[in-house]
Amino acid sequence: MIDKGKMSSENTDKTPLLRNRIPENPITVDNKSKSKKQGNEGLARQGSHANKALSKINQSPKIGLQRTSRTTQKLKLLPEDPPNLENEYDDEVYSQVTRIKDTPARKDAETLGKSQRDLLPRVTAYCTCGSYKMKELLRWLKDRKRIHNTNPKLFDECLYTPFTYKDWRNEYGYQDEQHQHQFIRLADEGGDINVGKKTAIFIFEYGVVIMWGFSRKEEAAFLDDLARFESEKLSSEDVQVEEFNYYITSSYQPRIYNDFITLRDDSNYMLKLSISHALAQSVKISLFEELVDNTIEDTQDIPEQIAHTGKVRMSRDEIMKSIGELFILRINMNLHGSVLDSPELMWAEPHLEPIYQATRGYLEISQRVDLLNQRLEVISDLLHMLKEQLGHSHEENLEFIVVVLVAVEVVVSVVNIIVDILAY
Repeated sequence: MIDKGKMSSENTDKTPLLRNRIPENPITVDNKSKSKKQGNEGLARQGSHANKALSKINQSPKIGLQRTSRTTQKLKLLPEDPPNLENEYDDEVYSQVTRIKDTPARKDAETLGKSQRDLLPRVTAYCTCGSYKMKELLRWLKDRKRIHNTNPKLFDECLYTPFTYKDWRNEYGYQDEQHQHQFIRLADEGGDINVGKKTAIFIFEYGVVIMWGFSRKEEAAFLDDLARFESEKLSSEDVQVEEFNYYITSSYQPRIYNDFITLRDDSNYMLKLSISHALAQSVKISLFEELVDNTIEDTQDIPEQIAHTGKVRMSRDEIMKSIGELFILRINMNLHGSVLDSPELMWAEPHLEPIYQATRGYLEISQRVDLLNQRLEVISDLLHMLKEQLGHSHEENLEFIVVVLVAVEVVVSVVNIIVDILAY
């Protein structure tokens, strides 16, 4: 029962980005690689392209997701063997770090915090528009196979592809075989963590893109390229962003804790797809949450007017405009409400369902949808009240017209009587 937000196709901003300025790219440049001339022209073009996009960082939106797992250190275990753990995701695993029994997992959880986020690959979700032009986007990605190592695959409403900025990554050594698996240890008793970055992009038709393993600079460049395929583009203030980090380890069970995603296999794009579905739904819900909050805030004076005066101090045109805006809100939410349903992919690939449900539980999607529906009922009641007020106003106008007509008829009758009397 939910979708789209205050979408403006007239907005000219092309690249909605994050709100806080941080280093463009945490990777240092090797002096030897600087001296190489080959590929420098392509790198300069891409670099200026991304730097232009990054200049808008301070204009970016606030992250307005209304979920408690952002601040309460929520833990959700991701099933390792879905057929044997079908009920795992039905139970809310809402544990603090002291309740994690696995020693390596607990030590890593105690260590991971804001200071470690720059060490680990990013998972970022952006809601930038109402929808993407998937056919044109698919053709564009196929044409970039030689340049960016793309290999797009369409899964119903989701388009997956690997995507590499080879100029930047070759220079920094990202894609070298020896750098594919970079192991670190966060704590003495923690597990071996692989921070090798294998990039992947998941683009959802309803205006959300999920990027795995990209730097902020690369995210900015891709969003700038993606802007040409947007329909009903959101303004930079309305763009929603959700940020996670992830790492690979075989030392303990996959999980999501404190917005850190733990996986066992970095090359399993189907696993990332199931997680990305839940992330995309979450960031889309945040757009609805902000839209509904703004609508309630803008219309809260109307009930107060009725409470104090018994009437709405609005003209007929103003009431009709308010009714139209409320109708548009409800239509947008119901038109794309299927976005929040379980994806059809889960019917075709049932082994992915537990992973999807576990991520959905961590993001508290069901609770947020219920709360959103309650707020929509408030808006629906307000819409009903305005329609009644408009009907009462129309009835009052008709009554006034009838009274005036009767008065005119009485006056005419009196005048006729007087004329008749004077004629005699």
